[in-house]
Amino acid sequence: QVQLVESGGGLVQPGESLSLSCLASGSIFSIHNWDWYRQAPGKQRELVASSRRDGTLYVADPVKGRFAIARDDLKAAAYLQMNSLNPEDTAVYYCYAQIKQSAADPVSDYWGQGTQVTVSS
Repeated sequence: QVQLVESGGGLVQPGESLSLSCLASGSIFSIHNWDWYRQAPGKQRELVASSRRDGTLYVADPVKGRFAIARDDLKAAAYLQMNSLNPEDTAVYYCYAQIKQSAADPVSDYWGQGTQVTVSS
């Protein structure tokens, strides 16, 4: 069984920064994609940033230039650096990963429990 645990959320003022971490634990053979999603109250969950195993990175337009995704597969971890935060970034942030638990297993999807980010003065 694989678990993802996010950390680093909190309350910040507009213009400040936060760094989120996501650690995967359990039986892990390989990690394919790491994604960060967010869901604001009353809105659908949206993709914020993505890191593919081939090195491809994606950052959604609303956060481009302010957010950056990074991964460290040796530590089974992904990170989301968030700068110049504004109230529209307030949401629960979720980590998502595609992981194989062994060479024989298929790639499976895993989600973290979410971490709250609140941007308010």
